[in-house]
Amino acid sequence: MSYCVNCGVELDASARECPLCNTPVLNPEDYGGYAALAAKLSRIPRVSSGSGKETETPFPKEKGQVETVNRKDLGILLSMVVLATAATCGILNALVFRGVLWSLTVIGACVVLWVIMIPAVIYKGQSIYVSLLYDGAAVSIYLYMLAYLTRSKGWVWGLGIPITVLVTVSLELITLCIRKLPRSFLTVALYLFTATGLLCMGLEILIDRYLERDIALSWSAVVLTVCAILDITVITMLSRRHLREEMRRRLHF
Repeated sequence: MSYCVNCGVELDASARECPLCNTPVLNPEDYGGYAALAAKLSRIPRVSSGSGKETETPFPKEKGQVETVNRKDLGILLSMVVLATAATCGILNALVFRGVLWSLTVIGACVVLWVIMIPAVIYKGQSIYVSLLYDGAAVSIYLYMLAYLTRSKGWVWGLGIPITVLVTVSLELITLCIRKLPRSFLTVALYLFTATGLLCMGLEILIDRYLERDIALSWSAVVLTVCAILDITVITMLSRRHLREEMRRRLHF
């Protein structure tokens, strides 16, 4: 069993070049392989070793390359898949399964997926803050579709959309901190721990308000306490240079 020296794909015993990246395959088991190997080694540059002696590299000089997928073509492909999924489900719902508007759940999910794909595949130049706002708006529309399907809109305005707004604002603030404030492994962990504790506290407050109960922190208080302990630990490491460097060496970050 042999593998390509360039991309690592498994090769057949009779392969003369890699089927994926077209890198030449040198098979020393036959005479032709020995001859090709000798011819290749005569043209391969020598690499200097630590002792000052030059050694020959065992890899072929010619190197193939896997062609990358064009971002525009990938965006068109994924958009057409999402559009076809939404359209076919809508047609089936309109012509065959007419009892319930179940296609709204699929169409809404496709809209959310397409909006999330925009900054990743379709339009990379879009601001991350605008992308997060679009994501929150798409999720809100999807929740409204579900409410229309179940014919109960109270939970959307009382719980669904407020939670969506809370999560969107939290993600915006985390992104702002990461992009504008000092960024390292420890500082990013500090931002995430703080945001997690505050987010859980906000979720419990929204749930208590929706259920018309007295606002009292219970499970979110436990999460907030754990996050506070982690924040104090991270701040201590950030304030002590020697401790920070020691942790960085031991944890490899």
